Amino acid sequence: MRKERSPIVVPLAAVLLGFATGALIIMITGKSPLGMVQAMVRTLTGLDIFGQAKYNPYYIGEFLLQSMPIILTGLSIAFAFRTGLFNIGAEGQLMIGSLAAAAVALLVQAPPGVHVVLCLLGAMAAGALWGAIPGYLKARFNVHEVVVTIMLNYTALHFSNWAMLQLGTVDRVKTPDFPASASLKSEFLSAITNGARLNWGIVPVALALLLFWFIIDKTTFGFSLRAVGFNKDAARYAGMKVERNVVLSMVIAGAFAGLAGAVITLGTFNFGRVLSYMEGYGMDGIAVALVGGNTAPGVLLSGLLFGMLKAAQPLMQTRQIPREIAGIIQSSIVLFVAMRLGIEAVLDSLKRKREARGK
Repeated sequence: MRKERSPIVVPLAAVLLGFATGALIIMITGKSPLGMVQAMVRTLTGLDIFGQAKYNPYYIGEFLLQSMPIILTGLSIAFAFRTGLFNIGAEGQLMIGSLAAAAVALLVQAPPGVHVVLCLLGAMAAGALWGAIPGYLKARFNVHEVVVTIMLNYTALHFSNWAMLQLGTVDRVKTPDFPASASLKSEFLSAITNGARLNWGIVPVALALLLFWFIIDKTTFGFSLRAVGFNKDAARYAGMKVERNVVLSMVIAGAFAGLAGAVITLGTFNFGRVLSYMEGYGMDGIAVALVGGNTAPGVLLSGLLFGMLKAAQPLMQTRQIPREIAGIIQSSIVLFVAMRLGIEAVLDSLKRKREARGK
């Protein structure tokens, strides 16, 4: 009987192949891949393994900061994937969540502790509402969610920019700073990471990971959502409310992405921003979900990996390595994950050869 392969094998192989591809391209350009390794180790640990620089926790703080929103958009897309839907709209849901967080921060007065929670809940509700639109159209009229979510990304960009201007902006670029009661900024976390922008956004991110795991893997509600994703007809025959589950799946996915918008707005910047274009968190989330196998632990690890690649880009540039190398590695990892069957075939072939030599 064939032994079941661990689910971590193929993603791990894809990551290693992605880094090997990046190293090969660096060597082709005449640079040393050791510079890439040094930048990534510095980002992950704060240590300069090949140089004379002292330990600096600043890089760890910025690495965690970059990871937080893409972990949340990864959860958004993974949740939809697990229920048979393809949520390309995490970017738009994030922008609407960011808008709602800014509106609650500037327009609502509440005590410290309560205010920031209201901002987070407002962002989740706004993202959930934005996710409900493609969910309803899918359930009611069978309109493909990919088409609707892509269009809603552009709608969200222009609507949120218009709404930010109505809140009042400085030079039509950003809103006034939020009151301290609505901020996720942390002097403590910044101090222990040598002035990095790390903030209390890590708390809602951790709670979101636990919530994703609990809903999908530990509840009958999550089972019914997954059943609809596996086979709608069988789920309907079993008495499940397929249309309702489709809408709820997109609502929950949108809430995760809306929370990402709040974490960025309340923690990283502490003011609302008028964007010239999308920032790509939704696309990063797709990569994170695919590499993470659409599970909470997988999304956490892949989100940290992709956050590290983003945070390491400035350090790569200081070592004369183009920052685009990080994007190439990220794209290569996704490509190799998509080639799952090919990687499995190669691994099986190598295993058979080892067994034949052992005989």
